[in-house]
Amino acid sequence: MNLANLNLNLLTALDALLREQSVTNAAARLGLSQPALSASLARLRRYFDDPLLIRVGNNYELTPFAEQLRERTGAAVSTVERVFDVGPTFEPSTSTRSFSVLVADYAVNVLGAEVSRLLAARAPGVRLEFHPHTPQLVERAESVLREVDALILPRGFVSNLPHRDLFTDTWVCLVAEDHPTVGATVSLDELAQLPWVASFRSSSAFTPPMRQLENLGLDLKVQLVVENFLAIPQFLVGTNRVAVIQSRLVPQLQRSHRVRAVPCPFEVIPLVEALWWHPIQQTEPGHVWLRSLLVDAAERAASRFPSG
Repeated sequence: MNLANLNLNLLTALDALLREQSVTNAAARLGLSQPALSASLARLRRYFDDPLLIRVGNNYELTPFAEQLRERTGAAVSTVERVFDVGPTFEPSTSTRSFSVLVADYAVNVLGAEVSRLLAARAPGVRLEFHPHTPQLVERAESVLREVDALILPRGFVSNLPHRDLFTDTWVCLVAEDHPTVGATVSLDELAQLPWVASFRSSSAFTPPMRQLENLGLDLKVQLVVENFLAIPQFLVGTNRVAVIQSRLVPQLQRSHRVRAVPCPFEVIPLVEALWWHPIQQTEPGHVWLRSLLVDAAERAASRFPSG
């Protein structure tokens, strides 16, 4: 492939078409006329020898080939944007650069308010996007971190990548306030018998306490899986289910749901929430600033969200 023969504008046109699945909406997204984008679509169809968009009734649908292109195209556009965002220096007070961070709702809940205040004070023109991570993204963290700026994730899921610890937390069991069998304590035998609400269920994405329990030989009866820590109490109230949750979240969850925390009946490995990035970002000025912002936010949040 000779990149010199390709028009970079076709990449942005392709990305918009695959996202919007509509020539009209894609043209509006890019600020172009509909005939101009139709011409780009015709060129893309010739280049790929594929229709890309097929009319079905009043709508367009992506061809199987276009579905394969969609994720790659989005990643390519993101990479190109980051190339042209980067400069030899970074001035936060005047920058309009965008950063993207993959993070769970738990960490956003702990850090979000402090990040918001610091960003407004230090870099009012900078755009910071928090996107949820998934087990699938975490399992290919190194390649994903070529497409996004950072990943906030506890230790134990990623290795061999640069990181900085942000804060620590402890784990507790969480049950309904009026749980029919669990009192002030819970035993390992009870945990083996009770139905569970799990978060991020996959072979590599159990929370550390659940992994520890499985390593102890317990075959946990997972009844519900939800990829959102703040939603867990909804599935506990009025049932005999159990879950594990970060202790920093408990006071907030108790304000909106009738739940209570119970100590785990085994020595739980503490949670160490960390910031991860790709080695190519190590000395890039904007990324160095982003890391310092998140570290400062974590330090400020420590007093607002004491662990344990």
